[in-house]
Amino acid sequence: MKNGALQDIDVTVTFLEMHAAPAVSPPIPYNRQIALLKTKDIPLHFYRYLMDRVGRKWHWVNVLRLSDEELAAGLHREDRDIRVLYLDGAPAGFFDLKPHLPDEVELAYFGMMEHAHGQGIGRWFLGAAISAAWAHGPRRVTVQTCTLDHPAALPLYQKLGFTPVAQKKEVVHPLTFAERSASVMRG
Repeated sequence: MKNGALQDIDVTVTFLEMHAAPAVSPPIPYNRQIALLKTKDIPLHFYRYLMDRVGRKWHWVNVLRLSDEELAAGLHREDRDIRVLYLDGAPAGFFDLKPHLPDEVELAYFGMMEHAHGQGIGRWFLGAAISAAWAHGPRRVTVQTCTLDHPAALPLYQKLGFTPVAQKKEVVHPLTFAERSASVMRG
């Protein structure tokens, strides 16, 4: 259904924590043209584009439902840390850190676009996100994933040092094509 209401999706959310920075980070892939750039006052349309292109298949919809004012209030905080991955000169993914909780940095979003999957950069990219989170000096770094995310997400988080601490059931309300288009194409 492109314009009609979509079925809600039941998901299990897994909450993970890390209490010490890893001793070693995964090495950067060689023979690849990769850049990881920290944003400053990321334009709302570009953030929505990233959120849509990275999260479309996984139903990342919450941010796309926010008004410009709501999105700007969260994104343009002085302590927000958003970094965009470029592969061969084009956007290929991003991560979004929220270091504003006492003693905690949340890896709020992490993902790559479909064309970057299977390129041997995911492990390095998550390692870069973890290093960036620990650079804020927290006591713990947190992340959550759900049963809609890429099947490799939970095992990769665990391989790089995160430990599951809780789970809960939630319901995702997918966006219709028209709703998604209206959000991403917003001025």
